[in-house]
Amino acid sequence: MSKRGLSREEKRTKMMELFHEKSEFFTLKELEKNAPKQKGIGELAMFKAQRELNHPVQQSVKEILDELQADGLVTMEKIGTSNYYWSFPSTAGAKKQADLDRLTKEADTLLDKITEARTTLASSQQGREDTPERRQLLATLADAETTRATLKTELAAYGAADPVKYQRKRQAAAVAKKAAQRWHDNVDAVMSFIKSQHALDDEAGFRHTMGMGDDWDDIDFS
Repeated sequence: MSKRGLSREEKRTKMMELFHEKSEFFTLKELEKNAPKQKGIGELAMFKAQRELNHPVQQSVKEILDELQADGLVTMEKIGTSNYYWSFPSTAGAKKQADLDRLTKEADTLLDKITEARTTLASSQQGREDTPERRQLLATLADAETTRATLKTELAAYGAADPVKYQRKRQAAAVAKKAAQRWHDNVDAVMSFIKSQHALDDEAGFRHTMGMGDDWDDIDFS
């Protein structure tokens, strides 16, 4: 026995050799018995089990079987009360051919995308050749962007004098003025109604009672 033991990839290869050499159906129990003897699968686990008593040879064989089954290289079917495993050379060949077809298709798709990207790049570079005229235009654009940034900074320094802010304030003042005039007219209407209902002639006294100043009629809404 080799004390070095087999790597996981070597175990997978040896297990496939066991299947292909025999071309038979195996139960798990048969594989757990034959794999260590014929292919050395699980020998390292056997030494380890003797030391630690917690990792039997069968566990290593089952782990390799599960991996190969997940990769589609080994088939398992439950027949009656037992699980049977098998793998024929044609199965591995079909799996490799399927993988090759899939990878070929992916490669073709990537090549198409690369070709499309190159075409788009070439199209986008048209008109951007490094000519004296283009360099001059780029310099003019850079100067304009610098001037714009400077003017924007200066405008921000004016604060309340910003034309946009000033216009907004004018609009807000106009709205407030219309609202004040509307409420002034409403108050006058209410006063007239109360005076007519109660035959009040002392308008000054009435305003004083309502807490209104003498300058009520002097408000200018023009």
